[in-house]
Order: sequence, then structure tokens, then C-alpha cells
Amino acid sequence: MAGFLIVLLIGVGLMTAGAVWKGRSVRPFAASRARSVAQREYARDLQRAADLVIATARRSAGEGEPAIVTVEAVVLTTRERYGYAVVGRRDAAAALRRRFEYRRCAVDCVTDAYG
Repeated sequence: MAGFLIVLLIGVGLMTAGAVWKGRSVRPFAASRARSVAQREYARDLQRAADLVIATARRSAGEGEPAIVTVEAVVLTTRERYGYAVVGRRDAAAALRRRFEYRRCAVDCVTDAYG
């Protein structure tokens, strides 16, 4: 009987502690944090779209021909693949320039991102 009472009291204590501390482990919604996450996701999606466009252009280029990579292709890929209604041309050009330089595309690619 005493063992049952101890187990019962420990169980009630744990349930009370869980009810009191339940909301403290989860951070409350903050608009600034949501904006910063959305901006990071947008930049990451633009970068992925630029990588995809570069890879597609390289595959479709003929032997000895440069791959043509356009900012408009990055904009369209970002809209279609990631579902953005509005994609800034300047943002797409900046992402394309970064990936163009990172992937050393000047050797076999041509782009309008610098114009």
C-alpha cells in the first residue's frame, strides 16, 4: 500500500511539473525570427536554382560550345520549383554570380548576370 502511494505521488508530481514547464521549452513566435528564416530560405532557394540552371546548361551544351546561363532561367526555376510568386531579378543575378564564381563557370559558361 505504501509503495502504491509513493508511485502515485511521484506520478502526480511529474505530471504537475510537465504542466508547469510545458511552454517554456518552446520559444514564442517572433516576427523578426520568422523574417530572418524566410530570407535565409529565399537565398538558399535562389542558390539551389542557380546551381540547377548551371548544371542543366552544362549538360545541354554541345561539345566545344559554352553553356549559356541566364538570370531569367534562374528566376523561372525559382518560381516553378520553389513556388515563389515574386523573384527579384537583382537577387537572382547576385545568386547566379556567386554560384558562377564558386563553380568556376568562366571556363565553359557564359552568363548575363554581370550585365
